[in-house]
Amino acid sequence: MSVSPAVVGASEPVATPNSASDRAPHSTPNPAPHSSPTQAELLDFVRRTAADAELIASLPLDPEGRTWVRLEGPGGSEAWLIGWPPGTGTGWHDHADSVGAFVTAAGELREHSLAVRLPADGWKTLELADDVDRSRRLPAGKGRSFGRHHVHEVLNESTDLHAISVHAYYPPLPQMRRFSRSGPILRLEQVERPEDWQ
Repeated sequence: MSVSPAVVGASEPVATPNSASDRAPHSTPNPAPHSSPTQAELLDFVRRTAADAELIASLPLDPEGRTWVRLEGPGGSEAWLIGWPPGTGTGWHDHADSVGAFVTAAGELREHSLAVRLPADGWKTLELADDVDRSRRLPAGKGRSFGRHHVHEVLNESTDLHAISVHAYYPPLPQMRRFSRSGPILRLEQVERPEDWQ
């Protein structure tokens, strides 16, 4: 998938079966060109797409690395169908100025997130307060939307089952910041731009 590493984490692309137009799910008309999709519209899109059993079944799955296909999202958004082998995850990251949504279509994912907005620029290391960690279980059919600069990691904690999810971002990801974490210490490790993952 020409997916952003923010979505796919440290795994390398395994398959890019088709172009975005070949994998675009059936959807309602996109919003007018002058309107930007809202978080609610992105969440509605990923829910409807995750319910498309034929599309979900078409994603090639690899036993070791994540696979992905780019989809056509509403109103010019960037969207992805992602396969997660057992034990894989994204690592800590954000999506810069993009809002987004994702839904688990098969299997189960876990999201760890920070309930704090990080400074946009000008730092390399932060010490997090004790009460900022959040965790949520996302079985098939469950998902969430999020605002700009949302910091999280997404994991398939299963030891034997793949998970599949649908993600959408608007505007299309301008960059992603990747972080490492040791206890309360969060470190900025890398800033990635679209040319790094497409």
